[in-house]
Amino acid sequence: MKIVFLDGYTLFDDGVSDAPLRALGHVTIYDRTEPADVVARAADAEILLVNKTRLSADTLAHLPALRLVCVAATGYDRVDVAAAARLGITVCNCAGYSTQSVAQLAASLILEGVDRVGEYAASTRRGDWSEQTDFSYTLWPRLELEGKLMAVVGMGHIGRAVVRVMRPFGLRFVCVSGCDPSLLPDEVTPVSLEEAFRTAQIVSLNCPLRSDNYHMVDDSLLSLCSPSLVLVNTARGALVDEQAVARALHEGRLGAYLTDVLEQEPPSPDCPLFSAPRAYVTPHIGWATVEARTRIVCILADNISAFLSGSPRNVVSA
Repeated sequence: MKIVFLDGYTLFDDGVSDAPLRALGHVTIYDRTEPADVVARAADAEILLVNKTRLSADTLAHLPALRLVCVAATGYDRVDVAAAARLGITVCNCAGYSTQSVAQLAASLILEGVDRVGEYAASTRRGDWSEQTDFSYTLWPRLELEGKLMAVVGMGHIGRAVVRVMRPFGLRFVCVSGCDPSLLPDEVTPVSLEEAFRTAQIVSLNCPLRSDNYHMVDDSLLSLCSPSLVLVNTARGALVDEQAVARALHEGRLGAYLTDVLEQEPPSPDCPLFSAPRAYVTPHIGWATVEARTRIVCILADNISAFLSGSPRNVVSA
């Protein structure tokens, strides 16, 4: 089999091996592929691996040998899955590979939002503590999590893991999810998106990006929330209207926005969040532990093997 990986740069470092893939056929791995080069590089590929490279309907139509697309991620919004189905191309993702890693980062962001450890560390480095009369000083009020309400938007693998990781802090949980209520963790009740923003002290976005939830966090939704709300996004940047979030932060209508994802990645230097108060942005690192990336490679190899045996797994649809 001819296997081409169009953008493997972020996956293979720190000792993460591509050996499970190379055992399956003739494998070519490119660090990155510009849009203009996708068709040429993938022209004869029967199996195409992508992470963030976009595969449009037009691109897929120009790849007659292609039988399988494996997305080296959970989200597959960069692949026109409907077009792939019309062309008889199977699309698989790597569901579940990053569950614990992303939940861990979500917890880190939440704790930064309520405790502001990074800002206090920077303050003491500046000498602020050394200049104090008393043994302790506070710059902002901290929020004790015990008994507070946290809303999780999206109760898939990662959403459930976020609940599991945060439960020891004594939080109460609600969720915004279309899943079967019987699949919800204990003592997690479903609510509407509006109710979540109206009542929760913390909202964590953990849902996939779809056409019907693009910019779902907008001016209207933010008008419902408490001015102390901590909003965390480890899902997709385009779930929020970044201009609206920046305005809410500047105007004191939102407590904090902590995100590992932006609508444009890498972002423009004039991204409105970069100049907004209490906006904390990490560079899409939630997925990137060595353990999670090793799992991606293994899942990719398993997906290919399963497809070749006639029993494809992790198949996604539009």
